Amino acid sequence: MLTDCLAGIKVLDLSQYIPGPLATRMLADLGAQVLKIEPPPGDPMRTLAGQVGESGAGEVIAPAYRILNAGKTVVRLDLKTERDRLRLESLLGRADVLMESYRPGTLDRLGFPRARLEAINPRLVHCALSGFGQTGPHRLAAGHDITYLALTGGLSRTGPADLPLMPYPPLADHAGAMQAMIAILAALLRRGATGKGAYLDVSLTESALGWMAGILTDSAKAGQGPGREEALLNGGAAYYRVYRTGDGKFLALGAIEAKFWRSFCEAAGRPDLIVRQEEPFPQTDLIASVSELIAGRGLDDWMALLGPADCCAEPVLEPFDVPHHPLHRARGLVQDEGGLISVLMPILMNGRAPSARRPFSEQAPDKVLEDWGRGIS
Repeated sequence: MLTDCLAGIKVLDLSQYIPGPLATRMLADLGAQVLKIEPPPGDPMRTLAGQVGESGAGEVIAPAYRILNAGKTVVRLDLKTERDRLRLESLLGRADVLMESYRPGTLDRLGFPRARLEAINPRLVHCALSGFGQTGPHRLAAGHDITYLALTGGLSRTGPADLPLMPYPPLADHAGAMQAMIAILAALLRRGATGKGAYLDVSLTESALGWMAGILTDSAKAGQGPGREEALLNGGAAYYRVYRTGDGKFLALGAIEAKFWRSFCEAAGRPDLIVRQEEPFPQTDLIASVSELIAGRGLDDWMALLGPADCCAEPVLEPFDVPHHPLHRARGLVQDEGGLISVLMPILMNGRAPSARRPFSEQAPDKVLEDWGRGIS
């Protein structure tokens, strides 16, 4: 089972909002015991937009918070007080991983600089997840997903040429969560061999930047300054594009390979378009022809034609329809938990889908300190 993978690993999560909590939620999915430490008012994500449902204490909790923190135990500590700093020190001494997403220098001001953390627990894997990294001119700058992506070059290449579009869900936040989890797993493997902990400096900007090497290389070779080239994967190709159907819905076409483009053209009744696949980018005229073609039928009619053709065409699903799609019903990863739609860890191990996550639970500080030594369930 997936939950056997990190059994016995204890994670302290001092992060908030999306990236850090998502990273530690994935560690919990793999079996780690995650203790999330929040300030007295709680993680701001608790009350961020779309508040539904209630906790056991009657507090209104946002769905996103419940999803990001499922499987964790939550405790509230005021790290501005000596008493709770001592509690944190005790927990750190027994932890395997510390995840935090403070601005650089915040842990120092709270009394936990790197030297003290190493003295408390030399085997600790400490992941500092921040917007722009722990060093450099932007280290203390405020930011959100849109500004992180702006500095990678990726935002300039997303959407049509006249207006870069914001990816949703937030790309840098989720890339950062994945990068942090990968780094933590690698550091735990290294610790198994050396006995030494690690200090991991992971930035959301650079996590997204890590996906940009090909685009940066293409741009450097082209010597392109201001302006934007519409190429294969960002709107220049008629065979890799989203089209509006006759009933106002959308069809995604990804017929990059010649065999798939041929299948599409034949199934659509336009074999004359087959020879036009190699027209230079942007394929403005060909795009207009395919747009007119796709607009002539509704989405269901197109899927009835194109599904059997195996030409890399799929409906653009609205979120409401996703849980009901045959793919997701068969794989069993999308679950409705009383109106809270969760997506389980997208890994089937030995043919088995993951088990459902338990909801987050809250405990009093003294109870957590008592339980931490023997493992929190």
